[in-house]
Amino acid sequence: QAQLAESGGGRVQAGGSLRLSCMILRRTFDISAMGWFRQASGKEREFVGRITTSGHTYVVESVKGRFTISRDNAKNTMYLQMNDLQPEDTAVYYCGAKRGVSSSESHENYEAWGQGTQVTVSS
Repeated sequence: QAQLAESGGGRVQAGGSLRLSCMILRRTFDISAMGWFRQASGKEREFVGRITTSGHTYVVESVKGRFTISRDNAKNTMYLQMNDLQPEDTAVYYCGAKRGVSSSESHENYEAWGQGTQVTVSS
């Protein structure tokens, strides 16, 4: 199974910014896309966005204009730049990797996950 390692979470005030990183430590399958999900306390894991191997990115409407996904192939790392953070963005953020053509919006289609990193936004 591929191994992913996340970093960059923390606590910020509303309007602040954070950048999360997801490094691929070990690759055991051909990754077709990598995604970001988040899970707030007591809620289900929610899709935030993804980047494909060809570099196409997508983020959900609720974070569009505030969150940006990018990657550095030389560093085997994907990023989630989060600006203008709001209290409703508070969650544990996870990165995942998937193969094939299944939907990138369903966490069930991901085969490898990072350990998660807490993002807390205070008002």
